[in-house]
Order: sequence, then C-alpha cells, then structure tokens
Amino acid sequence: MRILGRDPATGSIKMMLETDEDMWHLYNVLETGDLVTASTTRREEKASDKIRAEKMDKKRMTLGIRVEKIEFSADDLRLRLLGTIETGPQDIGQHHTLIFEIGDSLSLAKKHWRETQLERLDRAVKDSKQPRIVFVALDQDDATIAVLRQYGPKEIATIRSGRSGKQYDEKSKTDSYHSDIIEKIRPLMGPNIPLVLLGPGFEKEALADDIKKLNEFGTVRVYHTGQNGMPGVNELIKTGMGADILRESSVGAEMEAVEKLMTEIGKDGLGTYGPKEIQAAAASGAVDTLLILDSKLREQDLDSIVREVESQKGKIIVVSEEHDGGRELAALGGMGAILRYKV
Repeated sequence: MRILGRDPATGSIKMMLETDEDMWHLYNVLETGDLVTASTTRREEKASDKIRAEKMDKKRMTLGIRVEKIEFSADDLRLRLLGTIETGPQDIGQHHTLIFEIGDSLSLAKKHWRETQLERLDRAVKDSKQPRIVFVALDQDDATIAVLRQYGPKEIATIRSGRSGKQYDEKSKTDSYHSDIIEKIRPLMGPNIPLVLLGPGFEKEALADDIKKLNEFGTVRVYHTGQNGMPGVNELIKTGMGADILRESSVGAEMEAVEKLMTEIGKDGLGTYGPKEIQAAAASGAVDTLLILDSKLREQDLDSIVREVESQKGKIIVVSEEHDGGRELAALGGMGAILRYKV
C-alpha cells in the first residue's frame, strides 16, 4: 500500500492499493458511515428521458459514497462498497457500488480515526515491502502449492503424481511429477521470494535437488512435517518450524503467538481470555502480549485497552481471522493475553 496524502482538516487519507493484501488491510479499516471517494463509472444523468438514459454508455467520474455495506472476497480479491452518493457531479442521494482492485486509488475519510486503524495502514505500507513465501507441501502421491499472504496461507493448486501400484516407471513418473510442480510454482516466484518445501517422507528432498539443478529460483528451504497438504503448511507455521523465515511475515508471528497462548491456557499458566480477565490483567500491568482478532477490531473500539497495554510496555498482535490461528482465537471470543505473571 502507498499513502498518497493525508488531510487532517477533513480526516481523509488518500491511498493506492498495490497488492492483493492491501484490500484485506483496507477491509479491516473500513466502517459503515465512512466517506470513500474514488474514480468509478456510472451512466450519465439525463432526467428528461429515463429510458434513453438507461441505454447510454457509462461515463467515468469521481464519486464519494457514504458506506452502508462492505464486502470482501478472498477468492477473487475484490472489495465492494455499497452506499449513497454524497459528492460528485450527479445522482446525489442515489445508491452506487465502488469496486476496488489492485492499482486503484481512493480517499477514505472518517469522523474519527482510531489509533489501531492508523497503525493498520502503517502496517500495510510496511508489509507490502516484505517478501511472500511460496509453499509446496508434498509426498510421493500429491503436492499442494500455497502462498503466504498477509492474511494467511492460501491454496493455489494440487498436483497428482500419477503413481499407482508396483508397475510404473518410477523415474519417468518422478520427472513428470516434479516438472509439473515446477511449472506451477514458476509464475509465483520472483526476487527475494523464498520457496519452502515440506511434508513427510523424502519426496521433498528429491524435489529440492531437481529445483537446485535449474539454478532458477532463489532461497529453497526444506522442512519435515507430519502432514501433507494445507494441514502440513499450517503445522509448519503453528509449531514455529522455519521460524527464521516465517517470522518475516505477520502471519507467522500471529500463529506462533496464538499457539503459545493456547499452550499457556491449556496448562493453566500465563495465558488468559475473556473481557473482564484481560481488563484486570491490563490494569495491573500483567499483560506481556495482547492478541486481538482483526474482526473484533472492526466491530469494537478497543483503543483504550490497547493504549493501556502499550503504556505498560506490552505488545499488541492483531490476528487475521483467515488462518487457523485466527479461528482458534475466535473460539476464545476474539481476544486473549499472554501474561508476565498470574493475576
């Protein structure tokens, strides 16, 4: 994300969406009642002839809408905002939908910016400069290709090896299997993007050897996991294996923190959850790390407890609801705390 300008007088921030993750960050900052201004298309107004007006070509114009409904699709990476037109050359008071994709710019104005929302934008600017990670979780039968986005790991494709029974040409099948995997990951790779191979057995090592012979990709790391597919990817992130590379991403830090919280709660140690319990711990300065689900921040103003924890030198981690760690935190009510000492 790129911040193009800030206007303290109007409370507006102009920004450009540079990556698909930027739409996820924006989704977590937006609220109903916000004023969003952007370039869009709409049929030109012609009050004297409504039938002809509906047939006219759409014209590009800049409209500001007061947001009434917010929709984000992780599948096609689109953000849709529905609201009433408040500023623009025509149709004031009528409904309009703004659709945002990568490369679009917009101006977002709020009556009051929460500190956590401003920090989210700063995080989006910072995270856009960090490399993604490409995963291949495989065994001798199939391989799952996934990428780590800022809001969680996402499956891209599954490839079958085609091996069956005892009567098959092992070398031929292996060469084809590995070639298919390499062809799928090639468009995903780029400068400074690490490639992580994982799974049970020895297939990952064989694939790593074939990839290194090409001398085409950058960093290739290999890790052993007990599971294949997306469960293996989540296992790798949750258990902290490969933490040297995973900690470079916000998702790795989030899932590792949730796993630590769940462990402390499970053994009745330095972990707690529930509004009253967390508030009491924050008031006594006992919170070392406060974990908050991003959807909870969208729904509630939690700036007061965030500031209280920060004033006691505590750490704040906003956890995405889109990965396993987020779903575990949601089961606790969307918020938990790792403590310095028991209260």
